[in-house]
Amino acid sequence: MYMNEDTLAGEGRNLGGQVKEAVGKVTGDQATQNQGVADQVAGNLQQSYGAAKDAVTQGVGPLADKARTFAKERPWATAALVGTLALAVINTLRGKKA
Repeated sequence: MYMNEDTLAGEGRNLGGQVKEAVGKVTGDQATQNQGVADQVAGNLQQSYGAAKDAVTQGVGPLADKARTFAKERPWATAALVGTLALAVINTLRGKKA
């Protein structure tokens, strides 16, 4: 399967975050552990962006299939993406005057 630069970089960042989190747990360094978790979230978001970019460049038809596959393969990244979009919608609606 082809992966663009964003997808690859996101996977690398995610893996690095997992290592950093593990090191933080082993050493008892909460800051390092938290940085690892943050790196994983950022990596997952970057992977989501890369997958979305691939889906758009490959045509809208297979977009729904790609989204379903992505959600099954990367549930945490999907949850982060959906949560981010939900917050954006909520904040937009809050600012909207009736």
